[in-house]
Amino acid sequence: MRIYDVSLTISPELPVWPGDPSVVLQRVSKMEEGAEANVTRVEMGAHVGTHVDAPYHFLGAGAQTVEHLPLKDLSGRAYLLHLPRVDLITADVLEKADIPPRTRRILFKTRNSDCWADNRPDFQTDFVGLSADAAQFLVERGFRLVGVDYLSIAPFTAVVPTHQILLAAGVIIVEGLDLSRVSQGRYTLYCLPLKLAGSDGAPARAIQPT
Repeated sequence: MRIYDVSLTISPELPVWPGDPSVVLQRVSKMEEGAEANVTRVEMGAHVGTHVDAPYHFLGAGAQTVEHLPLKDLSGRAYLLHLPRVDLITADVLEKADIPPRTRRILFKTRNSDCWADNRPDFQTDFVGLSADAAQFLVERGFRLVGVDYLSIAPFTAVVPTHQILLAAGVIIVEGLDLSRVSQGRYTLYCLPLKLAGSDGAPARAIQPT
């Protein structure tokens, strides 16, 4: 069995959403200085690297936080759809795509994946995202999880509607996947966000065994 690690490596060099906290990894205890063990302090936002959005992120008070997301939706069969020549994933694009019937988890590989393959350090504002009508398409067809290969499911210039449509319907959003080494097809996805109490999201380790 081959296992694809589709998670980004968290480091201070990893780009973050404009305005979000940068990553800090600081060793506060050092064996070379006489300490018994090495200990690292971690500082970062909840939406760094590969991460999961909870409904609370865009729906606010009363919405589900990340520690309550159902594990059964975060793990299971998923379909990776490669869309190399689109700048925006719309309902029309999805209508024409050959998505297998009964698919409930879908991951989108786009030109965004080149950013991770090339180790581009700067945040890219022209990344490929999903339009609001694409989000509605997925909701109406019963999808339970949607993953994308950049730091937002929605385009940079229209962040709110896509998030709200998906999260209000209970669709789990996984952002920041590194799909650069994975081909279109069926996989088993395991995506486990950190169990952060009351948080709007959390970094996750995501793998795809074949």
